[in-house]
Amino acid sequence: MVYVSIRETYLHDRVAPVSNRVCQVVNGQALEVLEHGHRFLKVKTDKNEIGWIEEHAVINAKIYDGFQKLAEEHKDAPVAATATLGDNLAMHILPGRETDRFHLLAGNTKVQLLERASAPKKPAEAFGPLPVPNETKPAGGAKQSPAAKGAKPAAAASATGAEETEPPEMEDWWLARDPQGHVGWLLASRLDVDVPDDVAQYGEDQRFVGCWMLTKVMDPEVDTPDHEKPEYLTVLAPHHYGLPYDFDQVRVFTWSVKHHRYETAFRLHPIQGFLPVRVFQETTPKGTVPAFSFQIASNGDVSTDPATGVMRPAAPRTIEYDMIDTRVQRAGADKAPIPAMHESGEKAGKPGSKAARERGSRK
Repeated sequence: MVYVSIRETYLHDRVAPVSNRVCQVVNGQALEVLEHGHRFLKVKTDKNEIGWIEEHAVINAKIYDGFQKLAEEHKDAPVAATATLGDNLAMHILPGRETDRFHLLAGNTKVQLLERASAPKKPAEAFGPLPVPNETKPAGGAKQSPAAKGAKPAAAASATGAEETEPPEMEDWWLARDPQGHVGWLLASRLDVDVPDDVAQYGEDQRFVGCWMLTKVMDPEVDTPDHEKPEYLTVLAPHHYGLPYDFDQVRVFTWSVKHHRYETAFRLHPIQGFLPVRVFQETTPKGTVPAFSFQIASNGDVSTDPATGVMRPAAPRTIEYDMIDTRVQRAGADKAPIPAMHESGEKAGKPGSKAARERGSRK
């Protein structure tokens, strides 16, 4: 059996410059193979319609089984975020534009994002040998050597005579699950992460990686049937692909009843954060309050899955926070300092910092 991997095509009665259409076949349709030709297959539909189809328009049973296995393995995987497709997009078996694809999703389809990976934009052979990806390496805090910064000493260059290899241009992919339960890799640049318009405007030249509702507050002047406004936890990252972390900023938006607008109650930046983010309810001496957690790399080291390009902390730490009213504070077992990933930017909302000045209060 083979399966149609493009949106739609026709079976033809013969392989020739002039041929007749037998019937239309669509994405996902199963076809029985009757004969193998040069770049074409003679196939039969479940309605006993027989014709020829190009090999590139179908996937074989092995690839189909790979997609089935991917869906089974991730049917209960936690959702990192949700997103909407900006256009028609095909699911791939692995990250990369040249990998096998199957399920074609229509534009505006809602999908659940499970995990992020990075892959070269062009096939690896176009760049020559690449570094071994499964070795642990530090993230943004590590210093670069002169060679890495493009400042290789002239004497060393003349001694070796080796040509410098340009690093490949990377792009991000998301392992995603569609409403039918199909699972595959989608190109991140073609997805719009779901973020409410009320807070999307506060991205400040960063892209939202995820957004979750923490709680709701009552504001009699809000023009909604229940007069309630949600308060959100968000995580953001720079507009770059191939980063050795999922996000570098955590930001909580609370609703100011006094000013009737969203304000920053908490900001943590710059960190080396990893999905998934968990949002839950925590029991404290002051009652049940919203809480959230995420992971960071304890030593700045990340490991890369050699098959998929998924990056994970080599030695993960789970960081937890509670939110009481508009105050966000550390909680959980790990209360050790959170290392800054690089020098620029503020780490958290300390008194007098920008984040603290933005902190709202309900009055």
